[in-house]
Amino acid sequence: MKSLGDPYSPHSDLRHNADCSCESCNSNSGSATTGKQPKDREAIIDRAVENTLVRALFGGNDISRRRFMAAVGRGTAAAAVASAFPLGALKSALADEGGQLEQTRMSIPFLPITCATPIIMADPMGFYERYGLDVNLERVAGWPVVRDRMDAGEFNAAHMLAPMPLSIRMGVGASRLPVTMPAIENINGNAITLANKHKDKMDPKDWKGFTFAIPFDYSMHNFLLRYLLAENGLDPDRDVNLRIMPPPEMVANLQAENIDGYIVAEPFNQRAVWEGAGFIHTQTKDIWSGHPCCAFVVREDWVDAHPNTFGALFRAIVDATQYSSAAENRKEIAEAIAPRRYLNQPVEVLDQVLVGRYADGLGEVKDMPDRIDFDPFPWQSMAVWMLTQMKRWGYIDGDVNYHQIAEEVFQATECRKVMQDLGYNAPEENYRIHDIMGKEFDPADPEGYLESFDMRA
Repeated sequence: MKSLGDPYSPHSDLRHNADCSCESCNSNSGSATTGKQPKDREAIIDRAVENTLVRALFGGNDISRRRFMAAVGRGTAAAAVASAFPLGALKSALADEGGQLEQTRMSIPFLPITCATPIIMADPMGFYERYGLDVNLERVAGWPVVRDRMDAGEFNAAHMLAPMPLSIRMGVGASRLPVTMPAIENINGNAITLANKHKDKMDPKDWKGFTFAIPFDYSMHNFLLRYLLAENGLDPDRDVNLRIMPPPEMVANLQAENIDGYIVAEPFNQRAVWEGAGFIHTQTKDIWSGHPCCAFVVREDWVDAHPNTFGALFRAIVDATQYSSAAENRKEIAEAIAPRRYLNQPVEVLDQVLVGRYADGLGEVKDMPDRIDFDPFPWQSMAVWMLTQMKRWGYIDGDVNYHQIAEEVFQATECRKVMQDLGYNAPEENYRIHDIMGKEFDPADPEGYLESFDMRA
């Protein structure tokens, strides 16, 4: 439990958990701890409060913390912190919050993409432990696996694409299952990558006849690519071929010339550049800046039976997402999620994605700090837009109660409360106007927006 090591010890590494295999955790100085490790929930809460507070005092810089503790000593540091902050009150408040956890162990599936960064980094960087949870992250091959195993009751919480809980809740493309989405994981963080042979086809109008891989029908990737194609006069169902493919398989298929390009989450766009297989044509933020991508999804029946556990997990996810949003934490996070058990990617590739200074495969190095960002707030207006695109392209038909579905699935009010309880700023409204490729989307009139498009299924 290194992430909950003694925060006053110069030998404790507060960044990583007991299973971390990074160099610092395998070294003698990185693995040494001082004092007994917390065993019961009360002791874990006490250690978590001190751990979080001391980390915050040093801006998350564990090297500076350890140097300071070595210089002044544990007793002096602990006394100084205790004199300045009401640790007793903080510990008592956290202990009382939510009550006893009904379940401490659980498995959460994830796909190895940077969109899942908060769900993944919460393991090696100790956010689950901080809330008394023992989470097993299970890497899976593709999105249908997540959906089907959640339907079978094997998972109660999952990493999903943001449109998936909408389709699952409605029973579209799968059996109907009462799921909700308490938090978005990432915004932006995706791109369109083309094979190197297509460097002479930078204009999307020249993509007629192309075969594109997409990760899933019910994905922002599908809807954003369709939107871009239609705006450039191409019918996505007639003029190109869209092929569903697991993200980890896309680079190899691009190299084998089985596809002309793909739209997907990182790191597989950057990995194509790294491998010399393709170039990054469009960042999806240039289609819709701040668009959602992946999300944290739960089964309602599990939440009803485990409200305290759900509350702890919800807070851990929001806390990890906010930590991931800070630019100064990105390099540390890249190292934490790179190992084989997580993303299994070179740190250099992840660093280009998370920091935003990257090679585009066209000979340029670009600086784009908001290439990917992390914001937990699930705007219900985003859900309404997704539903308009499902209807636009024939995934759903007939009358759609846009706002009812959006409010059943996207738990904006609940997320706002958790964000505020944790001391983070949260939007005051659940709906807002969005801009997609220069066109305004007003969630108050989804049918009017839908009717404004000439090209539809």
